[in-house]
Amino acid sequence: MMKKLWLIFAQTATIGLAIWFLVTVLKPEWRPTAPPTVVTVAKEVPVASAVSAESSYRDAAKRAKPAVVNIFTSQVVKQNRPMPLNDPQFRRFFGDRGGDMEGAAKTSSLGSGVLISAEGYIITNNHVVESADEIQVALADGRRAMARLVGSDPETDLAVIKIELENLPAIQFADLEKIAIGDVVLAIGNPFGVGQTVTMGIISALGRSELGINTFENFIQTDAAINPGNSGGALVDARGNLLGINTAIYSKTGGSLGIGFAIPATTVKQVMEAIIKDGGVTRGWLGIEVQDITPDLAASYRLASTKGALIAGVVRNGPAAKAGIRPGDILLQIDGKEVTDSAHMLDLIAALPPERAAAMMVMRQGEVVQIEAMVGKRPKFERR
Repeated sequence: MMKKLWLIFAQTATIGLAIWFLVTVLKPEWRPTAPPTVVTVAKEVPVASAVSAESSYRDAAKRAKPAVVNIFTSQVVKQNRPMPLNDPQFRRFFGDRGGDMEGAAKTSSLGSGVLISAEGYIITNNHVVESADEIQVALADGRRAMARLVGSDPETDLAVIKIELENLPAIQFADLEKIAIGDVVLAIGNPFGVGQTVTMGIISALGRSELGINTFENFIQTDAAINPGNSGGALVDARGNLLGINTAIYSKTGGSLGIGFAIPATTVKQVMEAIIKDGGVTRGWLGIEVQDITPDLAASYRLASTKGALIAGVVRNGPAAKAGIRPGDILLQIDGKEVTDSAHMLDLIAALPPERAAAMMVMRQGEVVQIEAMVGKRPKFERR
């Protein structure tokens, strides 16, 4: 009896396995399945909050762009020879020029500018508007207007022009005492005439001078891409405040190599206010030629350091000559301020108001001599 039951169980199990195999192969959807695992999916973060302030400068660009304008100038010239090319290494940012043929021709150039007041005053580079017969300004909002030259300062390569329009945006000036090398900056302008463009970089250096670009130099150096047409445009900080006016690049090809220079906002503001008030900038003048004191010169003059400026020449009947300053003297102080080098000396003298006596301290044959000089007015700069 037990054997018969075992045989029935074995046959039943075999038939059941066969049926399960057939169902698995022919009708897999009939198989029972386990309950699905619940997966929680995070919601997509909105774009506005996905990008942090550290990785986007849209607000800075949005704030500064309306105040940056495109400048188009034209000039009628008469000549019988080609126009001189820019310096092969230090290039300012003129646009393409035409009409270099004999006789009268019309040349054109492009650049950028920055609106500094709601009254329509625009700061730009002097070389952008220099000798222009016609100046046209295009705003970021599409409006255009003819501009007039208020005044210029070739020695810092700055100029102020003015347009007559309403509801004009104006940029805010940054506090340059709070900036440092490595800070992020944006350059805004009209490179190659393609339209308003924003590029990003950092402050590479501060106080760059003795580059031979301008008479008075105190440049902010940046690696933000700057190209022809950017000249006169804005260099702004990460909040959209004006740090400086882009003016020149170091380049052997004319394109950006990551070495650009901007005139700092402190100089811009000082020159701008003088031009708007008086039509130009008045600077002090002594009528001297100087050179830096090298270690060899310091040793020959028995000086403890290389601070000061060696008087190499004196203009006849100039303020310095009348005060008794002689070639070979070493200028140590001007109006109580120490002279560090020849560039610093130029800045100190330029800051003196004309027709005012200023105390000078010079080293003459190993002795310190006190001299008082009547400061003159710096002659008008003429570009060669």
